[in-house]
Amino acid sequence: MEYIDLNTIPHYSDCEPLVRSMGYVLVDLKIIPQKTTVKISAVIASKDPAATIGVEDCSKVHRALLPRLEALLGRDDTYMELTSPGTDRNIKNAAEFALFEGTEIRIWDKNISDWAEGTIAASDKDSVTLKSGGESKTYKYEDIAKAKFLRS
Repeated sequence: MEYIDLNTIPHYSDCEPLVRSMGYVLVDLKIIPQKTTVKISAVIASKDPAATIGVEDCSKVHRALLPRLEALLGRDDTYMELTSPGTDRNIKNAAEFALFEGTEIRIWDKNISDWAEGTIAASDKDSVTLKSGGESKTYKYEDIAKAKFLRS
């Protein structure tokens, strides 16, 4: 699994403080220019790992974030889709582990060719530490093939 600093994603550092001030976490932001419009895809989560994101939450952030992005991009021919991570989300970027601290996940460990489960206790640029049954274990990102949320 690759670690890509979230602040290297175009306009992430411009939008993250706004989303955070509203009580949410900006998980992902993609800006894709197309022929006649710009498609924006954003994913938000709650700061509380136990809380869920609903339609009202997405609408609230959408209304605040879209004008910010239109101003940053200097265009208003945009289309934005804003979603929650959902329970079936694969963690795509190792930097996301820090955003979901306290969340139960499972990872596919290449060294044992099996799933390991636990709660994200800590993460950095090289590894994530999962806590399970009172024990903690650290996994290097290079040894993780896949990571997913545990279904509630």
